[in-house]
Amino acid sequence: MNSFAVRPAVAGDESAVIASLTMAFVSDPVLRWMYPDPVQFLAHMPEFSRIFGGRAFVHGSAHVVEGMPAAALWLPPGVEPDEDALVGILQTTVHERELADVFSLLELMGPLHPAEPHWYAPLIGVDPIHQRKGCGSALLDHAVAQFDRTGTLACLDATSEETLPLYRRYGFEVTGTLQAGASPPMFAMVRPPR
Repeated sequence: MNSFAVRPAVAGDESAVIASLTMAFVSDPVLRWMYPDPVQFLAHMPEFSRIFGGRAFVHGSAHVVEGMPAAALWLPPGVEPDEDALVGILQTTVHERELADVFSLLELMGPLHPAEPHWYAPLIGVDPIHQRKGCGSALLDHAVAQFDRTGTLACLDATSEETLPLYRRYGFEVTGTLQAGASPPMFAMVRPPR
């Protein structure tokens, strides 16, 4: 067990959670391929995060490590990102040379997610100055306990090969590798309840 307290994000936490997630993905292979320029990344990643995973705040399924150095945005079964808003932000913020590959990558994600009801994590991240201290494990401990209690599948798309061992320790298995054009690989992962 780890010593980090995990709690649901409350209404006033959203900005701090989004800031933590922005920092967490500052060197992420896929998101930095989408937004390679630092100014571009810092300008657009917060809004991308709100659109991609923000419905977790509405459903009470955004979780933070106390002090907010780490967060997980989980979408409950039947809840998906706002697709129209996602397309809109990508069309206006991603450079034209990557845009077709970004959309192709997104199209590859859906078929690798389970057809059965499942939880989906658009974003899980730890601020880099707090990584490798157990914050990510605390978030996953919290989440998988709930999935096991309710007997529900969970899935995520790992954007870095470095994170695969952590997710595997929590029962997630790679179900496919996603890559489109010049994109770095992503890894679809599914976890059956235990």
